[in-house]
Amino acid sequence: MTPPRNFLRRLFAAAIDAAQPSMCVPAHLPPVPRGRTIVVGAGKASAAMAHAVEQAWPATLSGLVVTRHGYQVPCSQIEIVQAAHPVPDSAGLAAARRILDLVGGLSADDLVLCLMSGGGSALLPAPLEPLTLAHKQTVHRALLQSGASIREINCVRRHLSAIKGGRLAAACHPAQVVTLVISDVPGDRPEDIASGPTVADPTSCADALAILQRYRIDVPVEVLDVLRSGHGETIKPGDPRLSAAQLRLIATPQIALEAAAQCAREAGVTAHILGDAVEGEAREVGKVLGAIALQVVRHWQPFAPPCVLLSGGETTVTVSGKGRGGRNVEFLLSLGIALQGEPRVHAIAGDTDGVDGTEEIAGAYLSPDSLARAWALGRKPLDYLLENDAHSFFQALGDSVITGPTRTNVNDFRAILVLDRPAPLDPPAR
Repeated sequence: MTPPRNFLRRLFAAAIDAAQPSMCVPAHLPPVPRGRTIVVGAGKASAAMAHAVEQAWPATLSGLVVTRHGYQVPCSQIEIVQAAHPVPDSAGLAAARRILDLVGGLSADDLVLCLMSGGGSALLPAPLEPLTLAHKQTVHRALLQSGASIREINCVRRHLSAIKGGRLAAACHPAQVVTLVISDVPGDRPEDIASGPTVADPTSCADALAILQRYRIDVPVEVLDVLRSGHGETIKPGDPRLSAAQLRLIATPQIALEAAAQCAREAGVTAHILGDAVEGEAREVGKVLGAIALQVVRHWQPFAPPCVLLSGGETTVTVSGKGRGGRNVEFLLSLGIALQGEPRVHAIAGDTDGVDGTEEIAGAYLSPDSLARAWALGRKPLDYLLENDAHSFFQALGDSVITGPTRTNVNDFRAILVLDRPAPLDPPAR
């Protein structure tokens, strides 16, 4: 068999490749309209999506999309703007305002092709008046550290935005709106992908207020005023301005997991997809999946080894330490502590966009001897977990997984390889 490290890296690569815009955009493009075609969008995959549109579109088009710094792809007709992620910045704000200007004054003969992917919420900030970018940044930083789920975070974002929660589609009316989406959220709920700029929102300002209260998030009084007054209400189902809006999911976490499963089968290893929408605290998910892996090792239940256990979704981290962490590496460190060096289990975890947390590191690889090597270096695994410092832990071992910008995003990828006998340990990749 291929060395476990190489095998798991191949599965991760297969998942990322399955969500590349060049593979999934062309088949979902609508017919050329009688009028103009305007392309707008936001997200870590949006520039690559725009490039795929230009390559396949048989007519003239124009537009603007905003992507994360380093994720740009050269385009000839569509302008690419780079902005900050995960905390929004002034470049994203300026791009959002320009996008709203671009879609104003269109006719029913025109088409707005909207390209949305993970990261779009932060990359497309447009605060509702009287809110400012500073207000949005303050709220966003607090939400990221609170342990709130992505669904809860995006609910708050929508109700403080002039472009999310269906407002972009409403601004396009009466033009036809077709949104191509690469999903990065558990359950693929349209209102949560980039906070749903072109879809109706079933949640309310009261829901957003409840989330802030639930996590005891202290926000500026201006934010509370927008929510309490109802000024932040989004576009609701049945609004006639969304009657010409369509949404097409072109890549999802499930598609990526299926591609990884097929890659495993081709290598002669049975693959089991445990779920594409796994949520919860990353360290708790690590404990649970660790217990499942040990059950496979000890009792051949619920699966017989050798096999690989695949899962996706988006876990959360309630930040209490001051380390360099991300949800995937925190999961993996917790998994390693739960396994305690079990010689038949190897694992990989990473974000398919190539960035786990705020680091330009996708994730990490866990070997049966990871904890032993850490102890030999004088590093205590539990201390690193408590300090939310898993990037430092795996980097010291040479086990970080670095992909560079993948220009797509279908969320977290986790693969746990359970063997029927220990495999020779391959040297760390440096």
